[in-house]
Amino acid sequence: MATESLAPAAPSTARRLLPAIVPALAVGVLSALVLLGVSLLAERFQDVLWETLPDALSVGRHSVLWTVAVLTGCGLVTGVLIRVVPGHAGPDPATTGLVDPPLPPLVVPGLLVVTVLTLAGGVSLGPENPITAANIALACWLGGRLLPGTPAGQWLALAAAGTIGALFGTPVAAALILTETLTSRPGPGALWDRLFAPLAAGTAGALTMTLLAHPSFDLSLPPYDRPHWGDLISSAVIASAGAVLGMLAVYAFPYVHRFFRFLRSLPSWGTVLALTAGGLLLGLLGALGGRLTLFKGLDEVRELAADPSGWSAGQFAVMAVVKAAALLTAASCGFRGGRIFPAVFVGAALGLCAHALVGAVPVALAVTCGVLGVLLAVTRQGWLSLFTAAVLAGDAAVLPILCVASLPAWLLVTGRPQMQLAEDGTPLR
Repeated sequence: MATESLAPAAPSTARRLLPAIVPALAVGVLSALVLLGVSLLAERFQDVLWETLPDALSVGRHSVLWTVAVLTGCGLVTGVLIRVVPGHAGPDPATTGLVDPPLPPLVVPGLLVVTVLTLAGGVSLGPENPITAANIALACWLGGRLLPGTPAGQWLALAAAGTIGALFGTPVAAALILTETLTSRPGPGALWDRLFAPLAAGTAGALTMTLLAHPSFDLSLPPYDRPHWGDLISSAVIASAGAVLGMLAVYAFPYVHRFFRFLRSLPSWGTVLALTAGGLLLGLLGALGGRLTLFKGLDEVRELAADPSGWSAGQFAVMAVVKAAALLTAASCGFRGGRIFPAVFVGAALGLCAHALVGAVPVALAVTCGVLGVLLAVTRQGWLSLFTAAVLAGDAAVLPILCVASLPAWLLVTGRPQMQLAEDGTPLR
């Protein structure tokens, strides 16, 4: 009887899900194209700022003078743009997460312009938050006009999935992140019914980006043969150290943000002053940590991983701390950008430091566990942290150890302040 009563539900559910495929594919492709366009513009502008101009001026491309000048200038121009563009390029980024309610479409052009400047100027932030926000705004605006009966929440989920799929080059990342989001929000239907359309959007975004740009997170690390008993201890220690380093930045976040919020509150040009001061501080940090501690960090992580013995344990430690400080500064002073990619660099540098100190710790294990710990602290997304750490190794053999390492690291971060603030400046929990 139970089987007979449930049988008619399947066709009706399928009929409800099928019409969502075409809008989902369209949103996924559009999300990937927006990300690709912003990334290409940022790369071209980066070449101008860090190669063409210093060569023309006979200045070292990554000299202390040029690093400080470019990042200070980037802060100044970004501050002016945020002050004058419609909607001021969105809300204070310290109060936003990866997936938030849609912004007014009028905000999108200014948000994308300052994102290009952030990525090109060497600021330690990634594209994920502003691109996701822009795609959500566009999808909700266009979708509301083309299919006005569709709830805005559905367009939001499609745009978020399409963007995340494009960012990571796989729809799995979108499914994992949205699984955490959807399970915290009650709604009708089974989880996979609710993930059906977003997974289609994530697939379209990932395939579009893969076909056009061929992104890859695989660092080509030395293969991790098989787990050893000692790996259980070393993985837990490295992941926990990453979580502690990440939590230091999280605890400092509201205090650093309060300083820059005070600057922004000054009459007339406070926003410009705050971002210029933030850019100057980022320039000084970049001069201290070297060129690898600039930019979002993914390309720089590949360079580190390609030569694990090319730096000493002390140099890796300095890069990890400087990058964490740069991420903290950039996220606090008002630059538009995400925290995932810089956090990956911090964790990778920390893991390579551990490998340099104890050569018996495999490189792949050290890097992935370091990334896992820092991401758990900074994003508070368990599935995202595990997935990102695993794809960096490109080896499924490391997954069981990562799951073990995540347990003590999660105990260190759960229930504690997040790297996101409420409107009044208090940290979310």
